[in-house]
Amino acid sequence: MERRQHTRAGRTVVAMGIVFGLGVCATGCAGRGAAAEDAGGAADPVGALHRAAGALREAGTSKASTAMEMATGGTRVTIRGRGVYDYRRRLGRLTVVLPDDPAGTPEHRPITELLAPGALYMKNRGAGVPADKWVRVDTATLSDGNLVTGGVTDPYAAAEILRGARTATYVGRTEVGGIDVRHYRGTADLALAARGAPAENRAALRAAAKGFATAEVPFDAYLDDEGRIRKLRQSFAFVNGRQKAPVAVASTTLLYAFGTPVDITLPQPRDIYAGRIAEDGTDDPAH
Repeated sequence: MERRQHTRAGRTVVAMGIVFGLGVCATGCAGRGAAAEDAGGAADPVGALHRAAGALREAGTSKASTAMEMATGGTRVTIRGRGVYDYRRRLGRLTVVLPDDPAGTPEHRPITELLAPGALYMKNRGAGVPADKWVRVDTATLSDGNLVTGGVTDPYAAAEILRGARTATYVGRTEVGGIDVRHYRGTADLALAARGAPAENRAALRAAAKGFATAEVPFDAYLDDEGRIRKLRQSFAFVNGRQKAPVAVASTTLLYAFGTPVDITLPQPRDIYAGRIAEDGTDDPAH
C-alpha cells in the first residue's frame, strides 16, 4: 500500500509537471569596481532586478541547470534539467530527468525539451508517443504558462518574472559557483511582470497570473557584477486539477558559462506527434 501511495504521488507530480494535461546592460557599465556595483545594487534593488532579463539578452547565451522541488501525497520529489539557452532567440534545450520510483528504478527515460516563444516541445514523452516524435504544447493554453508544467522553468521567463518585482531587499554579497554575486530577496507580481514583458512572453505570464493560487512569487535572486542572473529561486503555489489544496513548487535555476555556443533547431511539422496522449493506462488527454 505504501509503495502504491508513493507511486501515485510520483505520477501526480508527473501529471502536474512533465506530463501535462493535454537589451540593455543591467549595470550600465562593465568597468565599475565591485564596491560601486555593490553600492548601486543596494541603492536600487528593484531596478537591478527589472534589468536582469535585459542583461541576459546582452550576454547572448549560457548553460543552465534547473531543479524543481515539490511535495505531494506526503512525498517530496525533485525534477532536474540541464542544457543551454539562447536569450536573444528565446530558445532553450534541456534534458529533464524525472525522479526514480521508491525502489530506485527509473520510471521514465530522460525527456528532451525545447523551449521556444509560445511553445514547449518534448521528446521521449512516453504515454504512447513514438520515440522519434515530438509533442508540442502551446504554453499560453497552460494554466501556469509553462512555469512548472515542463518540470523546469524557462530561464528567460524566470528572468521576466523579476520585472514584476514590487519590493526587494539587498541581502549582501556572496558566491555562486565561485562567482561573486549580489543577493536580492523579494516578491514579484505575475500580472505586473506580464505587462512589462515582451509580446511573445506576455500571454504565458498572463495565464500564470490567473492560473496559480496566487500571483505573488517570492524569490531569491543572485546577480553578478554585470547584472546577469547566476542563481534564481522562485516559489509558486500551483493548483493541480486533481486536488483542491495548492501545491508548493520551488524552482531553482543556475546560469553559467555565458557565451557558450548554442545551436537549436525546432522540429518540423512532420516530426510532431498529432495523436492522443495517454497516461496511467488511459487515452484521455486531460489526464
